[in-house]
Amino acid sequence: MKKIYLLAMLLIAGISVQAQPSGTPTKGNYQLASRFSPKKLEKLIFTTNLDPHWLKNSDRFWYEYETSNGKNWYIVDPAAKSKKLLFDNAKVASAVTMIVQDPFDAQHLPIKNLKFTEDEKSVQFEIKSSIDQVKKDRLDKKAADSLEKKTFYFRYNLATGQVVELKDFEKPKSKPRWASISPDQQVVVYAKEHNLYWMDKANYEKALKNEKDSTIVEHQLTKDGVEYYTYGDSRGETNVEREKNKKNRKPAFILWSPDSKQFAMVRTDERKVKDLWVLHHTANGRPALETYKYQMPGEKEAPKRELLIFDFANKTQKRINTAAFKDQELSLWPAPALQKQRDDEHRPNLWHGTKDKLYFTRTSRDLKKIDVCELDIASGKVTPVIEERFNTYIDMNRIGLVKGGNEIIHWSERDGWGHFYLYDGKGNLKNRITSGSFHAEDLVGIDEKNRVLYFTANGRENGEDPYLMHLYRINFDGSGMTLLNKGNFDNSISLNDDNTYFVNTASRVNTVPVSALYDTKGRKVMDLEKADLSRLMTTGYKFPEPFMVKADDGITDIYGVMYKPFDFDSTKTYPIIAYVYPGPQTEAVNKSFGRSMDRIDRLAQLGFVVVTVGNRGGHPARSKWYHTFGYGNLRDYGLADKKAAIEQLGDRHRFIDIDRVGITGHSGGGFMSTAAMLVYPDFFKVAVSGAGNHENNIYNRWWSEKHHGVKEVVSPKGDTTFVYAIEKNPDLAQNLKGHLMLATGDVDNNVHPAGTIRMANALIKANKRFDFVLLPGQRHGFGDMTEYFFWMMGDYFTKHLLGDFSQPVDIKEINREIENVGNKRRNGFLAAPDEE
Repeated sequence: MKKIYLLAMLLIAGISVQAQPSGTPTKGNYQLASRFSPKKLEKLIFTTNLDPHWLKNSDRFWYEYETSNGKNWYIVDPAAKSKKLLFDNAKVASAVTMIVQDPFDAQHLPIKNLKFTEDEKSVQFEIKSSIDQVKKDRLDKKAADSLEKKTFYFRYNLATGQVVELKDFEKPKSKPRWASISPDQQVVVYAKEHNLYWMDKANYEKALKNEKDSTIVEHQLTKDGVEYYTYGDSRGETNVEREKNKKNRKPAFILWSPDSKQFAMVRTDERKVKDLWVLHHTANGRPALETYKYQMPGEKEAPKRELLIFDFANKTQKRINTAAFKDQELSLWPAPALQKQRDDEHRPNLWHGTKDKLYFTRTSRDLKKIDVCELDIASGKVTPVIEERFNTYIDMNRIGLVKGGNEIIHWSERDGWGHFYLYDGKGNLKNRITSGSFHAEDLVGIDEKNRVLYFTANGRENGEDPYLMHLYRINFDGSGMTLLNKGNFDNSISLNDDNTYFVNTASRVNTVPVSALYDTKGRKVMDLEKADLSRLMTTGYKFPEPFMVKADDGITDIYGVMYKPFDFDSTKTYPIIAYVYPGPQTEAVNKSFGRSMDRIDRLAQLGFVVVTVGNRGGHPARSKWYHTFGYGNLRDYGLADKKAAIEQLGDRHRFIDIDRVGITGHSGGGFMSTAAMLVYPDFFKVAVSGAGNHENNIYNRWWSEKHHGVKEVVSPKGDTTFVYAIEKNPDLAQNLKGHLMLATGDVDNNVHPAGTIRMANALIKANKRFDFVLLPGQRHGFGDMTEYFFWMMGDYFTKHLLGDFSQPVDIKEINREIENVGNKRRNGFLAAPDEE
């Protein structure tokens, strides 16, 4: 009787009710989903990927690793095949407690910023205490934020085990964002009021203590900088903030020569680029406007790039003639970072080359022509050493330099697959290094003496998911290719600078991550760690299931992962939701174990089967054909494959209800999920679309023109223009049949809110019912409203796929996570209400 009454009331309220198949969940399992919030996962999942800190004077490295028993620090000596605790936690905790006078124990040792001393005989670290002290260099000592917790600094002697407090230790200040420090650490260059300035080491040390110190001596390098033709960067500021901060120091993105005598930069003239705006509705006082330059596809007002070289000794600069293509892009490569420098306080940014030459790229606007260029610093002469030409866009990776550029290792997709090629220093091809139907990815290491290249690649090993990454070695002449980390796993690799050892973490979405040490012959030296998932497993967690289906052409293999409710019952039927991102940068299909459960796994717990699956035109880690499948059809290219995958899964599994299909995604996935509802309105029934670029004609030029294509038109007079046309989601608004929720942050300066608002406008004009969520003060990623949006998304699918409209006004699942402390603290203790 109650069911009949409820049904009648729903019909009166205008809520459509579909008959659910028997054995179908009709209530969202909010309790189960709430058990896997990001805050709860922090207490269930600990270290999953071993991150080594390689030392400078040997092949040794240290790392920290956390399990449900606490955190430990280890030192590994590959040559001795030894791994041992860096120190005894209990003894260090005891020594630290006696000095700090706060209690610590072996499992609760809050060490921060551990690093080795220069002689590598000791380590230094810091411990934050409960003692309040006035912040150093604080001018207003009575301000509300003038206090901080006192930090104690310690040195631990590795040989003696002695812990010593560094009482007068002055911790090196973190490098401010504005500072570009020369390799010899004698000079700092930065921007101010749109021009370049510099200061010496002594004045930089003053600035680290107090940026407003009036005794700091600054020297001006340039005088022609103006707004939007600047030497610095002020993006992300409102107009009010920009005016307020205009005299502040700002970063200048420069790259130094190895000898500290010169530096290079690409300066951009954006004065003719059109403005774009977002409005900060939740700013203090009046809503605040943020104005920035933003070129959209097809617009003629392009930014103009120029390459500048500064001779610091003579305080002179010269503009390099790089002209080749209209509206060309210029890109400087930084030199590869050294593993042994990762813990250095002030790592310099070096250009890729030698003190006498550097390498850069110039790219045509349609991205079909790219030159790898060598610049001779003394003469300013630019020589294109490698030219890439293709009929679709070209991807480029940083070249590898052998003996300073006497030989060049170049990555190219010219034969339809990503591979490495060996050139001489003048740009003559010597030989291919890799070849075959697989995708070489990153150049990881170069052994010049033995002429061996170390690189990552995927798709080479038979019987594996082609996205699983491996490390290989190969001789420069293409011989001796060797797989170094065997096994059907995705791998994360850290190779030391001497190319002698690497740390490898191997996992899949359905395995526990395992870390081991190998030499560069591929021989395992020793096992290191296995991730502790014991607490996670006590929750009833179950690994997701990888699968393979055919694309809509019936030929191409596409790969996905299925996430089920942890209380899954194979006798029941479940709605299916596709979490999508069309690419072409990636397909959002996890290959290794991670924390995706705070989004995808958790959505499944409400009572859905959730899948992620690739599509032609998606991930670049396959063939060039696969990657560029969507070229010229950027709205619809991936949809048929998503639909075909779900249909095949429905045929395989009786527990999937193919009549209740949802789809969701963010950014490109927000765009794709809405497009799916409009292109296949009788198949996809519910969508939640976050921050979607629904009109790619108002998204940024670089992404839209690259992946969709822009036509270069040269008139009989020789004038060059660019024509861009693309199909948009609002064009199909009249096709909507199901339930659609659109969401955007109101200060998204990546995918502008206008894309979502124009989609809403088209739906209103088509007289369609839909839902719209505006997230105030949020950029593209939704920031601190991500959790709120998750539950709004979960509600939407629960309502329209399960028919469960029981949600109260409060999101109880968030409220349960909030610590409601109503009493004031006195001397560190809570005061009773009647004492206040």
